[in-house]
Amino acid sequence: MKLTALRLVMVAMIGGMAGAAPVQAADDVVIVYDASGSMWGQIEGTSKIEIAREVMADLVDDWDAETNLGLIAYGHRQEGDCTDIETMVAPGSVDRTSFINTVNAITPLGKTPISASVQQAADLLSYRDTPATVVLISDGAETCNADPCALSDQLARQGVKFTVHVVGFDLDEEENASLSCIAENTGGVFVPASNADELYDAFDEVRSVMDAEPTAPEPEPAEPATPEVTLTGPEQVTTGAAFDVSWSQTISDSDMVAIVPIGADEGTRNNYRRTGDASEGSLTAPADPGLYELRYILDEGKKTLATVPIEVIKAEIEISGPEQATAGAAFDVSWSQTVGGSDMVAIVPVGADEGTRNNYLRTKDKTEGRLTAPAEPGLYELRYILDEGKKTLATAPIEVVEAEIELTGPAQATTGAAFDVSWSQTVSGSDMVAIVPVGADEGTRNNYRRTKDKTEGRLIAPAEPGLYELRYILDEGKKTLATAPIEVVEAEIGISGPGAVRAETDVDISWSATIGSSDMVAIVPVGADEGTRNIYLRTGDKTEGKLTAPAEPGLYEIRYILNEGKKTVAMAPLEVVGADAPLDEGAYLSVPKTAAPGATIAVSWTGESDSADQRIALARKDQPDFSWISVHKVAAEESVDITMPQEQGLYEVRFLDVAGRVVLGRAIVEVK
Repeated sequence: MKLTALRLVMVAMIGGMAGAAPVQAADDVVIVYDASGSMWGQIEGTSKIEIAREVMADLVDDWDAETNLGLIAYGHRQEGDCTDIETMVAPGSVDRTSFINTVNAITPLGKTPISASVQQAADLLSYRDTPATVVLISDGAETCNADPCALSDQLARQGVKFTVHVVGFDLDEEENASLSCIAENTGGVFVPASNADELYDAFDEVRSVMDAEPTAPEPEPAEPATPEVTLTGPEQVTTGAAFDVSWSQTISDSDMVAIVPIGADEGTRNNYRRTGDASEGSLTAPADPGLYELRYILDEGKKTLATVPIEVIKAEIEISGPEQATAGAAFDVSWSQTVGGSDMVAIVPVGADEGTRNNYLRTKDKTEGRLTAPAEPGLYELRYILDEGKKTLATAPIEVVEAEIELTGPAQATTGAAFDVSWSQTVSGSDMVAIVPVGADEGTRNNYRRTKDKTEGRLIAPAEPGLYELRYILDEGKKTLATAPIEVVEAEIGISGPGAVRAETDVDISWSATIGSSDMVAIVPVGADEGTRNIYLRTGDKTEGKLTAPAEPGLYEIRYILNEGKKTVAMAPLEVVGADAPLDEGAYLSVPKTAAPGATIAVSWTGESDSADQRIALARKDQPDFSWISVHKVAAEESVDITMPQEQGLYEVRFLDVAGRVVLGRAIVEVK
């Protein structure tokens, strides 16, 4: 028996219908074909894709020539792509060979978007306007984060007569449960099948159910009665104000309650809210006074079900503030009432366009607050501005006058040094006092400090000498209110250290003056880039310090580096020699480089001082310069024998000028 007035969709998700009886169906049939990766699974030694291809071939061979046939496939082009759904054959007269070749060319690859496939099939068949039937045969549950149960319930409610028959092919108990709800929600049947034979039987059962449905076209459903909704709201509301509205029942959570001008076109919403699952809520009145109406509007078709008139009247607001304010200064403002918490109170130039806000505050639940005057003097006005429509409800005039500031500082400052600066008054705690090059662009700050609630403070002079100026800069608009000239001169610093040191030994350094406590004294390779620090110390409030020489011998320099700009203002050369190299200052020692424990070595020298107390001393390498293990006075001869200690290690032979506290020469001997 041929099914009439019915559109049939077969969603062949995994299995097939090999051996089924000739198909009799509606005029248009679309097969949605599963090409997901699970189709490669086997049943009784045969892959599911092979079974499906055989069934499709039998199905098409027996297809009613009077019935159009189409094909949708999914999962055949991309792995992991839940949108991989494609119409392979548009509904039309069956070209059996072409249709079967198309099916056989499909290769399983991707995911299983059951919900999206059923939805696409329903849309293809215009399920909202025409009866539609889907036959879903699946070997797995949804894999694309969708809920087939919820979707089927929605389609059944929205469709004219939407039915899904489901065959669960090779599914476990949980998967059967996840698919059976689709049939239950749409009035279809669910039949499980665990092998090829049961699949054929299941298809016969589904076909029998479809054959049993009425053959005559179903009558057009009667126009549903329009639901009755009663809408309630105030007779009068103030422009921009929130007000309560209620309705007797909610037809759909997506319906709307709106306030619109009387006689507005059907579907006009303007200010509206969704009903949700409530029966009351709040709306905001328009900014323009006049006659309006509340409407209950169906989301479906945007049809108005109920109306009630409402008048919107202008809010009566008064705003007040000082007649005059200083540029950049905060001042008090008040207003008689607040219409909406998101409304604004603003200061704008006289005659500014409606909606201009410039400096403003939100009213919240207050009737007073503080604004900041603009940086430019002139005539302004205070405005109370509705958030709704950005409409001005009240104004008050105010004049902004220039602040008179005097700024004082030294005529001259040293590069990188801190210096004192003062100003006659503070306009705002966020204003700034800065030192910038003469003629710098407005708003330039460079080295600056916030004024806070003070009238004096300290700034740091730039690292580069030159002509500068002190500026008092408003935070509002970054406008300069006062200036004072200042010259920055080069710092004169001297720095000194030993001419040569052994690697990784202490280096005593002194400098003539400290400019800033965060300045640095550093040892760097000769010619290192400006700002290089390597081994360094902070000067603090000292004029001397100690650093450790680098491990690598070579030519270095000691630098005094300003923290400001990391600029070098003084330097002295330093040679780093090997850890066991001799260091001579007036005498050259000749000693062996190694000696056995307890051995006697001969030490000789050339050169000496005029001191009456000169000595040759043996000390551990890490002992202070004028302490020793043994010592010998220098006589007329220029050599002496020294007995080495029994303990292995590094020792140092020193030529000492004891009277002058000078080490004239050093040499290392290793006992091993």
